[in-house]
Amino acid sequence: MKKIAVLGYGVVGSGVVELFYKNKEKIEKNTGTELDVKYILDLREFPGDPYADKVVHDISVILNDPEVCYVAECMGGVNPAFQFVSSCLEAGKSVSTSNKQLVAEKGDVLLQIAKKNDCNFFFEASVGGAIPIIRPLHTCLAGNDISAAAGILNGTTNFILEKMFCDKMGFEEALKLAQELGYAEKDPSADVDGADACRKVCILASLIFGKHVYPESVYTKGIRDITLEDVELAESMGCAVKLIGSTKRLEDGRILSAVMPMAVPEDSLISHVDGVFNAVMVWGDGFDKTMFYGRGAGKLPTASAVLGDIIDCVKAEHTVTSHEWILSDNTDFIAGMESFCAPRMYRTAVSGADVYADAAKSAGIEVEKTAEGGCIVSCCNNKVSDSFVKALEALGVKVFAEIPVLAD
Repeated sequence: MKKIAVLGYGVVGSGVVELFYKNKEKIEKNTGTELDVKYILDLREFPGDPYADKVVHDISVILNDPEVCYVAECMGGVNPAFQFVSSCLEAGKSVSTSNKQLVAEKGDVLLQIAKKNDCNFFFEASVGGAIPIIRPLHTCLAGNDISAAAGILNGTTNFILEKMFCDKMGFEEALKLAQELGYAEKDPSADVDGADACRKVCILASLIFGKHVYPESVYTKGIRDITLEDVELAESMGCAVKLIGSTKRLEDGRILSAVMPMAVPEDSLISHVDGVFNAVMVWGDGFDKTMFYGRGAGKLPTASAVLGDIIDCVKAEHTVTSHEWILSDNTDFIAGMESFCAPRMYRTAVSGADVYADAAKSAGIEVEKTAEGGCIVSCCNNKVSDSFVKALEALGVKVFAEIPVLAD
């Protein structure tokens, strides 16, 4: 019998243990191996918990036990998770994690340690919760040249924007409701300012393009500045405002990754993803595009992904080399936002189309759509967008907001 240790007994960690024992027989049949959870590492005691006797407080207990072959890291954060996970890998124990910050900041190092010690560092649960996206990228879709991925990677912001869209709530009101329902933390900054989605973009970009993309290389803008008026204008233009995380290989071979609010046209499947659900669209030469959709967070959905990785760890005799990327000692392969090009939606106080056409002509772009209080122009970079805004201001038109439009 081989043993599992769970690091962290919070929401996700307790979900891993709960789901493991609920489906233990099926998991053992799937792996062909008898398994059991031997340790749960946490600082706290859990009197009355059915698994309280498995709780330990010292990582060395796990590191020094040869029966423990697999570790589920559900602690969150970088420290002490990085020290614990690297020590487990150095001891030859494969690790499955739900810790997006750890993978985004230290994934390259941990993958190298796993390879050196012929074990595995898996992280399906770090992006999209229960949505299988990491595994398909390096298995099912591995025969394709993948050029881009984009989607809704944060359920909290998607819930807030849905309430603004459907129930005409302001941002603060929608955020308060998300907090009351447990979708947003007391300090919601990681969600609403885009850091959570940024970390997930780093992981997707690193896996797709083979070099580690760090959070500081991803342009990140959250939804705090999105107003009800922005959402209503987008609706009148046949779009929904979503926080979109994206990564794309440009024609010159560089990678451009970003997180920002975008107006998503209603003919895109992503525009219809509501509530706390996530969706990731992937573009590749052999399949054009395909979308992965499901619950992006939550106790059991995330635990499901962690256990899926544990099962793969059990089945793998050696390091899975397709599930890695290389260290990047420079950022020459990263493009800046000066290379970002997209159609744009502008909110103003003008309803007539002529003034938009005049400003667009001077900026060298075209007006694609107008509505009361705004317009959408053709694909342009930031420099051209700035020229358009200056042309409008020269005509006496104040621009209140500019939101890029997601285009296939």
